[in-house]
Amino acid sequence: MARETVLTPEGLEELKSRIEHLRGTRRREVAQRIKEAREFGDIAENSEYDDAKNEQAMLEKQIADLEERLRNARVIDERSVDTDVVSVGATVHVKDQKTEKSTKFKIVGSAEADPSGNKLSNESPVGKALLGHRRGETVTVAVPRGPARKLKITKIER
Repeated sequence: MARETVLTPEGLEELKSRIEHLRGTRRREVAQRIKEAREFGDIAENSEYDDAKNEQAMLEKQIADLEERLRNARVIDERSVDTDVVSVGATVHVKDQKTEKSTKFKIVGSAEADPSGNKLSNESPVGKALLGHRRGETVTVAVPRGPARKLKITKIER
């Protein structure tokens, strides 16, 4: 059985849009490359043709993988996100107890994770540690490098 993909409504739209782009624009571009490569003559010794066919195979695999993710998607209804505890779909405000730095993270499924955009996967060390905790609680997070971080949850919102 395939693994469930947890998505926010925005993540679902992004996934659909990506599949649509690959099915349409990218397929046409690759088909055009194959057509042009055929025009170079003997396809038995044509590296352009081989490259284009390999690109086509990788594209089809990528489309199939994304379609599988879409079939196994569970979309989080952000209106029903509980703000009493940290859960997928919630935005969590935390304060690092050592540096006093405040940060806010949106907890999302792994398919949508974007640490640079402060979207943390529910499977990441910080995301996993915050899940199920309440406002006012301090959570200790083991990080790959350096000492564990202590994060105090200051706010949970939809």
